[in-house]
Amino acid sequence: MRPSTRLALLAGWLGYALIPWYLPEGWGLAGYPFGRAGTALALVLSGASPWLMPIGLALVVATLLSGRAETAGTGRALVWIGLLGLVAFFAQGFAVTLPEQGIPWLAALLGGAGQSQPGMGFGALLTLFSLLLLMCHGLAYRGVCRGDIFTTSTIGVVVLLIGLFIFFPVATILRSALIDQNGALALADFVERLFSPTIWGLGCISAGTNCGVAWNTLILAVLTGVITTLLGLACALLVLRTGMPGKRLMRAMTVLPIITPPFVIGLALILLFGRSGAVTGLMADWFGIPRSRWIYGLPGVLLAQVLAFAPIAFLVLMGVVQGIAPSLEEAAQTLGAKRWTTFRTVTWPLLRPGLANAFLLGFVESMADFGNPLVLGGNFEVLSTKIFFAVVGAAHNQGQAAVLAIVLLVFTLGAFWVQQGWLGSRSYTTVSGKGDSGLPAKLPTSATVLSAIVIVPWVLLTAVIYAVILVGGFVKTMGRDHTPTLEHYRTGFAIDFSHGLYFEGAAWPSLFTTLKVAAISAPLTALIGLLTAYLLTRQHFAGRRLLEFTTMLSFAIPGTVLGVAYILAFNVPPVEITGTGLILVLAFVFRNMPVGVRSGIAGLAQIDKSLDEASATLRARSFTTLRRVVLPLLKPALVAALVYSFVRSITSVSAVIFLVSAEYNLATAYIVGRVEAGEFGLAIAYSSVLIVVMAAGIALIQLGVGERKLGRRHVALASSAAEPSPSRT
Repeated sequence: MRPSTRLALLAGWLGYALIPWYLPEGWGLAGYPFGRAGTALALVLSGASPWLMPIGLALVVATLLSGRAETAGTGRALVWIGLLGLVAFFAQGFAVTLPEQGIPWLAALLGGAGQSQPGMGFGALLTLFSLLLLMCHGLAYRGVCRGDIFTTSTIGVVVLLIGLFIFFPVATILRSALIDQNGALALADFVERLFSPTIWGLGCISAGTNCGVAWNTLILAVLTGVITTLLGLACALLVLRTGMPGKRLMRAMTVLPIITPPFVIGLALILLFGRSGAVTGLMADWFGIPRSRWIYGLPGVLLAQVLAFAPIAFLVLMGVVQGIAPSLEEAAQTLGAKRWTTFRTVTWPLLRPGLANAFLLGFVESMADFGNPLVLGGNFEVLSTKIFFAVVGAAHNQGQAAVLAIVLLVFTLGAFWVQQGWLGSRSYTTVSGKGDSGLPAKLPTSATVLSAIVIVPWVLLTAVIYAVILVGGFVKTMGRDHTPTLEHYRTGFAIDFSHGLYFEGAAWPSLFTTLKVAAISAPLTALIGLLTAYLLTRQHFAGRRLLEFTTMLSFAIPGTVLGVAYILAFNVPPVEITGTGLILVLAFVFRNMPVGVRSGIAGLAQIDKSLDEASATLRARSFTTLRRVVLPLLKPALVAALVYSFVRSITSVSAVIFLVSAEYNLATAYIVGRVEAGEFGLAIAYSSVLIVVMAAGIALIQLGVGERKLGRRHVALASSAAEPSPSRT
């Protein structure tokens, strides 16, 4: 066996024989090694947990094979050992759970009839990955993925993580759509809920009433996806392809909404454009325009979502615009093409992967968002708010929430297939192994003017909104009493120096917990997302399309539903982590992972596969190719994934509102509590602090990752090189 295979086997024995198998109470080791904190080996030998014996037998057989050579026969044996070990692992985990639950007949077969077990711990986790790696190494020994252990192991780990932390929770809550309150199968109730007029009604066309919630959601999502994509593209083109002054300020202003808690933009819009808002009052006094409630409904929700989600499209499209080879545009101009013709026939087609991914992200974000519709929706209901009230409302209806989630999934997956059909099988490669000294083509004048006309009002409106947010923390009551005060900041962030450094403000614990969770989850999100994108675009294996589909599941399901799904799935054995910080990290990682996947796919679509092949020709393994060739060219996608996951880990509300606890409370949950208590000044002050913290975090991420170097000339260098030197004149 290879040394890496022996190392995987050693990890399995450590998890089985030395590390506690279950999560100890209070994280202590009382009862080690034969009690609740005992190792699997000790529990089997003592007869306390006989159902763990088949897992140990799998490790014993693998140990007997450790001295054999790396052959196809050894690989076949490792595949069966790992596969049967995994089957035994999950069988005992789901068969022996709580008293009078689980799978009785399977528990009896494993020797655990009528018994129960706690949630699995670090020993079980280490053994699980050991069995998985043994199976993946066996596949590599048999020549799968050209015998590359890194590739087969990465595929196995990604599939396991996605299956356990995306598919399993989603399947758990969707299962409730097919059962009644007593747990019995109820297909008639499911059909009645699915085709309810409240979902599909067309009363807005025929009867002058409201349309069904599904049509409202679809219209809003399409409009949001189109507008955010166009805004992101216009901003990326202005920043990268023009000499427009103030680009740094404009770039900063367009990113500001992404570092803002979701309901704060809605609150600022109400303070500006509500019936008693500042702008509404000025329009009434100066121009006689009557006060109205236009901000509540589709226009207000659309405006808030465009302001909130356009920066996502901008981050995605920045890397795509940067990756377009200037030599292609120069070739078109050399053949006599005008600027507009070059943009229409060369630049625009090469932007298609980025445009498709930006639209998909905006579309899905709009469908999953419930903060803005909750604040500004009024009578305009969407699926996410209906799901929210079905879960937490007085008429708690988990089955109805699951049916609405299925409708939401259908819409999202439909957008996914439309995107795939629009891209087709064309090639969009623009980054190859050849040098490219071309200069990016300037935008046509008409495109520049049109982009500026669209972007400047957006930036100005963003500036006004953030001025309102900034001022709101320094006045007693925004909109009524504008007396300057620092009381809100003292309440939340006071520091006592009388007896050393003591953070006595009420907001400090939630802020520290939020930063800790975000710092852990952001790198994991980017790593798993980009690795998944690499596998989907660079490797061919069975189930690749299914894997790509599954990565979108957590993004398609509203955060509220995902939070409830995590509670249902992970509140009982075998994975019992509710109330811990780990469940928050996992929720953030797998909720935000699709952004890393989509950014990585858009970036990899531009990188020629010949670079990978050249690295393989020089006998580099896949891990070396990924680290030294692909990742340096994926820095824009890496920045986008890190920034998005870091920011969303701080600003997310819906996915974690049910997962926080007294020990692990997050900033957004604290702010929601202050809003519910009517303490708007403290809520706005805390939001301002979060904006500053996230801006600093984004700057550190960009500084740490850096920019990719494509070896292309800059305009200033080219113009100076074109001037004749004095010695030649």
